[in-house]
Amino acid sequence: MLLSIHPDNPDKRKIEQAINVLKKGGVIIYPTDTVYSMACDLNNRKAVERMAQIKGIKIEKANFSLICHDLSNISDYTVQFSNSIYKIMKRALPGPYTFILNANNSVPKLFKSKKKTIGIRVPNNNIAQTLVEELGNPLISTSVHDDDEILEYITDPELIHEKYENILDLVIDGGYGKNEASTIIDCTGNEPEILREGIGSLDII
Repeated sequence: MLLSIHPDNPDKRKIEQAINVLKKGGVIIYPTDTVYSMACDLNNRKAVERMAQIKGIKIEKANFSLICHDLSNISDYTVQFSNSIYKIMKRALPGPYTFILNANNSVPKLFKSKKKTIGIRVPNNNIAQTLVEELGNPLISTSVHDDDEILEYITDPELIHEKYENILDLVIDGGYGKNEASTIIDCTGNEPEILREGIGSLDII
């Protein structure tokens, strides 16, 4: 199903439709402040396994991120981090950044692995934020890649729907996505390290 939601003022009834799909163990595609991403409810083990299957990877090897609503949400899944990292995250979020943080004991249970780190995002996108807020817990998420050798990501939600309509439960059309991913910052060491330069400016460090 393709569901159009206004990117600035998401219709609560349409968001509710998407939440119902997620709560029933559905896998959806939704817009972020960077590229379109695939997601499911982190509290639904079968949905997480299904998402790994769709991506063609083993769940214990999956580099899925948690999409949180705000900074306070993040502390539920991570080991306490330094004040300087907190200040960087406060400047950067919501925004086009993925922070790699040390995971607490909640995370290995999600991935059936000995996963010690987790990628965290708080996208600056009203649809993504409203979804997480209304769901009441983070989404587990991964970028939607294109098979095209030139374009790394599919930006047109209608083309995404065409490709995934028989595989996924819902595609949210929130307008054209971007063709560049988030900036990834590893905060698990003594100093923050840039793993990938994306849309997010490096000035925040």
